[in-house]
Formats: sequence, structure tokens, C-alpha cells
Amino acid sequence: MLRIPGHGHRDPDDIVIGPLDLSARVDDALAVQAVAFGLGPDEVAVRRQIVLRHMAYPGARALGATTADGRLAGFVYGMPNDRAHWWSTVVEPYLRARGSDFWLDHSFVITELHVHPRYQNRGIGRALITAITDTAAEPRSILSAIDTESPARGLYRSLGYDDLARQVLFPSAPKPYAVMGAPLPLLRRQPNP
Repeated sequence: MLRIPGHGHRDPDDIVIGPLDLSARVDDALAVQAVAFGLGPDEVAVRRQIVLRHMAYPGARALGATTADGRLAGFVYGMPNDRAHWWSTVVEPYLRARGSDFWLDHSFVITELHVHPRYQNRGIGRALITAITDTAAEPRSILSAIDTESPARGLYRSLGYDDLARQVLFPSAPKPYAVMGAPLPLLRRQPNP
């Protein structure tokens, strides 16, 4: 367990990072993701089934960032990559074109990482991703993020993730993504101010 101190009167709650039974708290997690990522009810319904299916995969695990009263402020989940999984089949041609498809083997995939906007900029996302990858047996981690400069991409870069492929198009996704990879353990440097 990791504790992140609260921020005075605005966010007095300490945040605790620890194991999360994502299957049991899928609706709480998707409520965070909906606010953080701007999802509508139809998208949440589709993602609910995806999350529940993912959590049945071997090695899938999740961590949550919870307040003292048990509210979920953020979460991360991932699993050892499998080239047969849908995500891998979509990104593989993009990685192969750049000679980087070996990243799909022996990698831990960060499937989702979201922090409620009220709790962002407190180091919660950094704590979640480093905590879940610290226990990975794989020598590297991969993930995908919307292919635009954003705080999320800045966080990933500060942890050692580099772009492996850009302008990756997922079916039904309105924006292209970047696939990023990092050796494990992740870097511990803080981003430049």
C-alpha cells in the first residue's frame, strides 16, 4: 500500500494505492474513466464488458487509488501481453513496419490508467503505473495513448516510455493513437516543471 497525502481544504483526503477487485468495482472504475476520458453511456456499457473479459485473462490485475471513505479516485489495470488479443492484432502491423513488433512479446500491457480530474496532478497516475509494473514478471511494458501531446504522454515519457508507433488507427476510435514502450523497472525521475 502507498499513501499519497491530501491537499488541504480542497482535497483533504489521503489517497491509498492498493489492490483493486476491478470486476467487483467495474462501475466505479468506469465512472472515473467516463469523467477523465469523456465517455458517454453507450461507450461505458461497451467498455464494461471489455473490462470484465480482460479481468478473466491470466495474469490480469488492477490497482486502485481510494479515498478514506472508499471512493475510487483512479485506477490502473493490465496484463501480460498476448499476440492473440485484439489490441495486439491491431497494433502489430504498425510495430512490424517499424521493426518493433518484438515489443509484443514478454511485455506487460497497461490496458487502462485513469485518474478522476479532481485528483489529477497529485502523482496518483505515476504511483499507479509504477506500482503495477513493479510487480510485473515481464522485462518491458507497452501501452497506447491518444497520439497528441498531453499530460498523459508527458507522464509516460518521464517514466521511460518511448514512441514505438504513431498514428495507429483502432476501429471505431475517432482519433489516432501512439503505441509506447518502456523497459522495466520504470524510471523514477520527476517531470521537468
